[in-house]
Amino acid sequence: MSEEKNFFADRDIQIILGTLLRVGVIASMTVVFIGGLVYLAFNHSEMVNYSHFDSVKAGFSTVSDIFIGLGHLKGSAIIQFGVLLLIFTPIMRVVFSIFSFLIERDYLYVLIGAFVLCVILFSLSNKLVG
Repeated sequence: MSEEKNFFADRDIQIILGTLLRVGVIASMTVVFIGGLVYLAFNHSEMVNYSHFDSVKAGFSTVSDIFIGLGHLKGSAIIQFGVLLLIFTPIMRVVFSIFSFLIERDYLYVLIGAFVLCVILFSLSNKLVG
């Protein structure tokens, strides 16, 4: 009698991770494209001065501002949300890897993945910025 493993095979995990990355990149690209169309539809006649940068006018510098802008269907907020999706994609890959290592009971790699996730989340926080 052969015992069946309830674990994912390495090939299954690679396929899931590859699909996760592809779907994340395609989704973020689609959201950015739609945001660009919305931005151009409503701001096509706006003149932009690239010689001076005004950070107050930049807007959408926090995640909550982006979600508020999404509620108002602002094109620049939709574009920023697409960028957030693109940033979120590899983070989800690390999280999925941690869970797959937990399923396989490979605790050393769970610790390494958790450390990598902590480094990524710490770098995304404002603790590194002045």
